[in-house]
Amino acid sequence: MRISVYCSSAPDIDPAHLDLAYEIGKGIGQRGWDLVWGGGAISMMGAVARGTRDHGGKTFGVIPTKLLNLEMEDKESTEIIEVDSMRTRKAKIEELSDAFIALPGGIGTLEEFFEIWVGRYLGFHEKPIAVCDPTGAYGPLQTALDHLASLNFMKSGQAHLVSWTTQVNEALDACAGK
Repeated sequence: MRISVYCSSAPDIDPAHLDLAYEIGKGIGQRGWDLVWGGGAISMMGAVARGTRDHGGKTFGVIPTKLLNLEMEDKESTEIIEVDSMRTRKAKIEELSDAFIALPGGIGTLEEFFEIWVGRYLGFHEKPIAVCDPTGAYGPLQTALDHLASLNFMKSGQAHLVSWTTQVNEALDACAGK
């Protein structure tokens, strides 16, 4: 089983978010699963990869050539797949992954999360999607989504395609279909 984790590469974030990323990676490795992620060695991206490897999992990074230095390619990765664009990166991550977890992050994380969510809704894949947010970073986003649903901009069944969790084990269980 390969789990994709979408998360931040931003410097100077709260250490609690780095700990969360490490714990997700640890849980992936402890379950005998592998990680697919953006291939970076910094911030949450680096923490999730270290957590996976420290607990027996393999790591498969997918990184555009243009970001090799910006996101500091993870030289310890089991495999780094270099691609030419962000679109190619997202497609390759989707192809390699059996499930997806979004951790707190910025616009890049959100863009990846929304794209994989829409793909599931439209039937391009049937893979589980979870959000793991123990700190409430996405609370305002959930409020905005509820508001859009109240205005009938969200279609029936869309919201139920994502498991919103606050615990690492809940997110991992959602990936396993539990």
